[in-house]
Amino acid sequence: MKPFECEFEEDAFTAALQGRWPQRVDAELRAHIDGCAVCTDIVSITAAFDEAREQTAARADVPDSGRVWWRAQLRARREAAEAAGRPITAAQVIAFAAAMGLFGACFGALSTRFQAVLRWVVAGVAGIDFKTWLPAASALLAEHGALVLAMAAMLILIPAAVFVVIGRE
Repeated sequence: MKPFECEFEEDAFTAALQGRWPQRVDAELRAHIDGCAVCTDIVSITAAFDEAREQTAARADVPDSGRVWWRAQLRARREAAEAAGRPITAAQVIAFAAAMGLFGACFGALSTRFQAVLRWVVAGVAGIDFKTWLPAASALLAEHGALVLAMAAMLILIPAAVFVVIGRE
């Protein structure tokens, strides 16, 4: 089968696409389209597509411009807040790392005492009387109470603060 092309094919397509068919087309082109199978198909298919486009446009629920602008403003503000929060989050992570480093340094300074208390606790669980190791533990707390409280605060408050701050984002 040999493909068939018409010299008026482009004119018929343009007339149908521009909405000039059939009222605003010259008589010669109208007569040709009525007699040519290719041009008739082009006009009918283009008209069907045009009608479908108009139906789709009629059913489209396009929001008003004020609402679109408002949403764009909200999105821009949210993105700006996220961009502004990144350095703050980085600073919080660095502060958390520094606090954990301080905690490690304090723990390292007390490691000999910690090991001694741990031995007392293990010995206490093993059956040694509380009267022997409890005074030693209370003496340790009295001697380094502020340091123990600071370490306990770091262990509890800093992770809680990081959790709360990250939870807001």
